[in-house]
Amino acid sequence: MSEKIKQRPSVEEIKKLYLKGTRIELVKMDDVQAPPIGTRGTIKGVDDIGSIMVAWDNGSSLNVVLPEDRIVVLAPVTTICYGEKKEWESRLDAFHFFTDCYLNSEGLEQERYAKILYQLRFKRDVCSDEK
Repeated sequence: MSEKIKQRPSVEEIKKLYLKGTRIELVKMDDVQAPPIGTRGTIKGVDDIGSIMVAWDNGSSLNVVLPEDRIVVLAPVTTICYGEKKEWESRLDAFHFFTDCYLNSEGLEQERYAKILYQLRFKRDVCSDEK
């Protein structure tokens, strides 16, 4: 039985994928000083050995080392609902919000939220309830 071994990406690959200023969320980090899972942060850069330097929102500055640690890049999105424009740091945050709105509404209001949810699902950068 062979087990697939995850290889560490090259420093060049890491630098191309994780750009300075990119917002991320921590998924896994086995370190006693690690920020809690779900903590968000901003990438400050990638050092010469491929560690991702992060300014975590909780004040920590512990680097991310791939593939041992896992992070996800947050996908920002804009929604326009009832004429109000909102910038979301994460598509998932917007999806959770509008799912809650959908479940707690009915009729034409529910149709508005369904339209936005559909657009979020299909990864539109701007999602609107407008016709």
